[in-house]
Amino acid sequence: MKIGSHELISPVYVAPMAGVTDAPFRKIAREFGAGLACTEMISSEALVRRHRESFRLMDLDWDYRPVSVQLMGGDPGVMAEAARMAEAAGADIVDINMGCPVPKVVKTSGGSSLLRDPELAWRVSEAVVQAVSVPVTVKIRLGWDAATRNYLAMATRLEATGIQGLAVHGRTRAQRYDPSADWAAIAQVRAAVGIPVAGSGDLRTADDSIRRMRESGVAAVMLGRGILGNLWLVRQTVARLTAGEVIPDLSWMEQIALIRRHGDLVLDYYGAERGPRLLRKFIAWGLRGFRGAARLRTMVQSVASPDDVAEVLDRALAIDPGMRVSDDAFDDGPASCEAA
Repeated sequence: MKIGSHELISPVYVAPMAGVTDAPFRKIAREFGAGLACTEMISSEALVRRHRESFRLMDLDWDYRPVSVQLMGGDPGVMAEAARMAEAAGADIVDINMGCPVPKVVKTSGGSSLLRDPELAWRVSEAVVQAVSVPVTVKIRLGWDAATRNYLAMATRLEATGIQGLAVHGRTRAQRYDPSADWAAIAQVRAAVGIPVAGSGDLRTADDSIRRMRESGVAAVMLGRGILGNLWLVRQTVARLTAGEVIPDLSWMEQIALIRRHGDLVLDYYGAERGPRLLRKFIAWGLRGFRGAARLRTMVQSVASPDDVAEVLDRALAIDPGMRVSDDAFDDGPASCEAA
């Protein structure tokens, strides 16, 4: 499939997730075959004001191409300027977040608050499309709440502004991540527009993705919370969708090796002082659900050095994990904004 002139190697997207999809995370996801990975959500206001952290979020030096930069905001002029800055920084695609349900985002007129003001949403989209030469995509939900499920009107009007791709999460803002995603609505969007549509919501296994693609006709799936602590799901989903191949789950030793690989990249990217602190959540997610892993959680939360990281993972190798008893990443995943 293609977005604009960019041909993707697979129909598997990695959702933009704040505090998660940084450069090391995206690098592994693309190594596992993801067709597209997106930066963490970046505030257009902060970027235009040249906030230092916003520029770090837009660091694309480690990325495989194409790479998408996601922007959030409700001011058309500011969003246009931020999009130009993203393009200048090397973004191959600019993505507009119109789906984030987090209150601190919504109160700034960004994210899913734009679903309550379609006219403003369309003006934001039009301004960004006109500001850059790279393709622009948008992520939406089904509406603000059950009474305002305006996803078809949003999708068709956004397409008319010139966007070249759409991601649809099958819940309203009010639903957050519960109950089950409405893939029938996603299928309606797919039938209503001529641009590529990616569907997201409740994709916990590779079989989930292939079933949802067949049922809805979407061009791609977007993996989000399902890959927290289980980046291997990217590889499994790519293999299932592109070659019909069923790849088994990682063994305990292989899971620890993947966490260690991720850790090495994080330490390399952020350094020995900041890196270990950022790794705490990733280690905890990677160990979650296995018998005996709970005993390591206190230790994980005190990780403060590369030696601490190595010690936790060495101890993890020494336990008998048994079978994974749950996938509770879906129950207590990050409160940060994500597109899946």
